[in-house]
Amino acid sequence: MKIVIYGANEMASSIATEFFEDHDVIVIDADAKNLESFSKLDVGTICADALNIKILKDKEISDCDAFIACSNDDESNIIACLMAKQISEAQTICFVQKQESQVALNSLKDEHKASYAQCIDNIIWPQKLLVQEIFKIITVPDAVDVENFAHGRARLLEYRIKEDSELLNKQLKDCYFNSEVLVVGIVRNDELFIPNGNSEFLLNDKVFLMGTPIGLDIAADELFESKGKVKKITIIGGGSVGYELIGELEKTSMRMKLIENDYERCESLSLNFKKTLVLNGSGTSLELLEEEEVGKSDVVVAITNNDEKNLLCSLLSKQLGAKKVITRVSQSTTANLFERVGVDVAISQREACVNEIKNRIIDSRAGVIATVERGQGEILEIQLPQNFEAKPLFEIKMPVPCVIAIVKRGSKVIIPKGQTEIRPNDTLMIFTKTDDVVKVKECFK
Repeated sequence: MKIVIYGANEMASSIATEFFEDHDVIVIDADAKNLESFSKLDVGTICADALNIKILKDKEISDCDAFIACSNDDESNIIACLMAKQISEAQTICFVQKQESQVALNSLKDEHKASYAQCIDNIIWPQKLLVQEIFKIITVPDAVDVENFAHGRARLLEYRIKEDSELLNKQLKDCYFNSEVLVVGIVRNDELFIPNGNSEFLLNDKVFLMGTPIGLDIAADELFESKGKVKKITIIGGGSVGYELIGELEKTSMRMKLIENDYERCESLSLNFKKTLVLNGSGTSLELLEEEEVGKSDVVVAITNNDEKNLLCSLLSKQLGAKKVITRVSQSTTANLFERVGVDVAISQREACVNEIKNRIIDSRAGVIATVERGQGEILEIQLPQNFEAKPLFEIKMPVPCVIAIVKRGSKVIIPKGQTEIRPNDTLMIFTKTDDVVKVKECFK
């Protein structure tokens, strides 16, 4: 696939790094200095103004498959996508930083579906994606990652093995899981592997489970000592991400506190949100955190735009007794470090955007529906052909370790066991390591 990226910034660098090994990537920017950082990657660079349609034609952009506009200017991204659509059949992906841009584009798309659909295919508002990721994790007690499939009828959850876990130091074959749940992956020392019956659960391992929502709820109560619903949340940082997150959380019955250092911002937030207690102060102030009993929170979310401040807020909250701490980081590499020193969940806005492009746009035709553990694992969706020979699951020999975790048959979702018959036209959801995706797909050709 040929991918053209407009705007040589940090987001473009993350996108190019993700795709350059398997795709033909070209980065366009009018500033030659911005393109210098891409010299370490095997990508093409064009020093030109992507808002000039003549330049786009002359540079042979017309045969690209995807055009991603992620510069720091919303208006430029919108114009670039419109021009790219005029000279190519590419899918257009437009990044916007301002809420007004996202609202305006979606409104225009709704009002003029027939014509507008020919212009911009996908709109990505990074802050909103980050909020969606955080919201999913907040609403599932103890989980450190959540993915929903089959319109909510199937789910993936990720849990960390703690000192009081029922699974600690036990082998998988000796652990009971209800029939609606499968263990599909384990992460140890930042490395993902597919477990077998002899695999042991060790302290600080992260465990991936797939199954039905009801089955996973039962497993959480039995094995991870879930204490019921999340009730108290403290949010540190009232910027654009904090604003959007509070807007979502106020639709629930949870009780929220927001700590924001800027007094004028606090006044604005207080006027807009009536169910949230807005506090003016620094989230790094131990005295304030103790006074407001942040340690009694079910979840603390540190989402300022400063990684160092987020880390300090998170560690202080954890030390005071907060049950779960979710922290915003700028890069996925930083996220690993944060989790090693005690943060429960570290989420990168950039990584969320890259995964959105990867799963929903670039790799959607290849059957990849989700990426986990910062690109180490993927969930494939494969529909079996009509001429597939029906057979029990245990007779399907896979060339690499993987787990057929979900079988969709019409509107029915099945959590398969060894004797489960796999039939023509079934849709399989398969958990595997990213390096093994090609071999898994080849098996079902």
